[in-house]
Amino acid sequence: MLKFKKTGVIKMGKTLTQKILEAHLVSGKYKPGEEIAIAIDQTLTQDATGTMCYLQFEAMGIPRVKTKLSVSYIDHNTIQAGFENPDDHKYLQTIAAKYGIILSRAGNGICHQVHLERFAKPGETLLGSDSHTPTAGGVGMVGIGAGGLDVAVAMAGGPFCMVCPKVIRVNLRGKLPPWVSAKDVVLKVLEIFGTKGNVGCVFEYTGEGVKYLTVPERATITNMGAECGVTFSIFPSDENTRKFLRAQAREINWTSLSPDEDAHYDKEVEINLSELVPLIACPHSPGNVKKVEEVAGISVDQVCIGSCTNSSYRDLMIVAQILDGKKCHPDVSFVVAPGSRQVLRMLAKNGALDKLVAAGARIAECACGFCIGNSQAPRSNGISLRTINRNFLGRCGTKTAQVYLVSPETAAAAVITGQITDPRTLDITYPEIEMPEQFLIDDAMFIHPASEPEKIEIYRGPNIGEPPKNEPMPEKIEGVVTIKVGDEITTDHIIPAGSRMKYRSNVPKYAEFVFEVIDPEFHKRAKTYKEQGKHNVIVSGLSYGQGSSREHAAICPMYLGVKAVIGKSFERIHAANLVNFGIAPLLFKNPADYDAIEQGDELEIPSIREKIKAGEDLVVENKTKGTKFEVTYQLSEREKQILLAGGTLAYMKGKA
Repeated sequence: MLKFKKTGVIKMGKTLTQKILEAHLVSGKYKPGEEIAIAIDQTLTQDATGTMCYLQFEAMGIPRVKTKLSVSYIDHNTIQAGFENPDDHKYLQTIAAKYGIILSRAGNGICHQVHLERFAKPGETLLGSDSHTPTAGGVGMVGIGAGGLDVAVAMAGGPFCMVCPKVIRVNLRGKLPPWVSAKDVVLKVLEIFGTKGNVGCVFEYTGEGVKYLTVPERATITNMGAECGVTFSIFPSDENTRKFLRAQAREINWTSLSPDEDAHYDKEVEINLSELVPLIACPHSPGNVKKVEEVAGISVDQVCIGSCTNSSYRDLMIVAQILDGKKCHPDVSFVVAPGSRQVLRMLAKNGALDKLVAAGARIAECACGFCIGNSQAPRSNGISLRTINRNFLGRCGTKTAQVYLVSPETAAAAVITGQITDPRTLDITYPEIEMPEQFLIDDAMFIHPASEPEKIEIYRGPNIGEPPKNEPMPEKIEGVVTIKVGDEITTDHIIPAGSRMKYRSNVPKYAEFVFEVIDPEFHKRAKTYKEQGKHNVIVSGLSYGQGSSREHAAICPMYLGVKAVIGKSFERIHAANLVNFGIAPLLFKNPADYDAIEQGDELEIPSIREKIKAGEDLVVENKTKGTKFEVTYQLSEREKQILLAGGTLAYMKGKA
């Protein structure tokens, strides 16, 4: 219904997104499309992005974090094949002790799963240096993924600046049928919205179907909304939320939150849960969604169950029940990684872990592991079914492998049959999993900050370096198209994950692998041009910078002398990271101009500082072709100042 003010002016109700963001506004007005700044209650980092984040935080000279809660998780680079990872872990431990941060030790679990269990709070804001931070939306929390530098600013007490989002209502009707689960819901969302074109939007889930989804199921959905490129996804905080928090001994954190009945949404879609079927994302994109029955029969070499998307108690219990008394197909390598120590211990206590082991599962540690490609790479040309959130080319560690994204149910079916199988065809009664009234609570793997921080000495191994410095934006860019790439280039294409991530705090070394999966010679060309006094320019198609919040996809190109990326469109986090490190994200005014540029073309962008200050479009001169074309940009006044200063750290020092 409509609400009337005493003045007689009609006022529509508010979305849940609007309610939380307005309650945290520091500057700006809640008006979609305009820049706002919000206060951040909590932050999280993980060890792949956290080392650089904390190096940047140190550079700010702040003696103590100023958030309500900040947690540093060690969950990505837990493989210790060399000194680099354990050295960085010790650095993270001493940083946390000194600056007022809780440390979650290696083995305690994946940051998003553990944070959902132990810290996420309805109605608060969470900024994380990981793109899947929106997982917290499963409890009605605004969780936003960002680059590590933005997280460092938040820990220093600064607000997070973002474009006020459009809110898309995803109205859920009905109830999931047997053998269909939350992963299929979010794959349906990906089928509807795709992986590009959703920047500046939020998914808000409503409808009577919501009440049939547990918090872990909701978290699966909000987690993988990141693949659509939305700022975050969120569910209301209701009695199911209360039940989950009570079972985690955190009912005190619960509050009821929901949108107004007459809330206005920018767009609405409806999904009937009762009509969903098992779905699968085929190589090499989470948006390449088909029905499982359409690809059934393909032989499978590997099944990996885990990741922050599908490693909850509910997910692994259902796999254990499906596989009870069954054996893994002889052609399948079967790996299970519980999402947290809590989940692992509960499975061990109730016998489910034994069922998995008896079926042939290889139990991996409670970590990201195979999801980021640092272990369990498939064989050459292998077919791998995974319950993870991304199947980008080469991310698994084997460039020739074919990775499919599936639900735990579909994954378990393949373990038994050795091929992609619609789980509805199994001659098994669908297990009913009851959520526990009380989870096993053991917070012993959290290390709390030191009581005497002044006595803590920061440990710095030989792999730790200072954040690289950048020069202010020059008066004009004189450069070379060092590489031209196509559409939907991910941060994994730009800078690889997996074993290369051990160099995350050693930028000169890590920069050697920029665009390795596409063009292993890129860094050599970029370095040569830089030594010759030329700027490097990247040319891209649509949706440049999909995927991870990995700011090294901007830091390492900056280190190599990249001054601009000219593309058809950019994804939110990566565009912000480019600005944070002084690289101009420029947009073709006429997308057809993309076709006329080739790698090796010499480009000049005259008066770039002057024109950006004035808010004017830029003219790019292609010296090689003897042509000109126009580019524009989507930058707030604050972002313009950051870009011209050479990045956020230089900008902050200038303001100080």
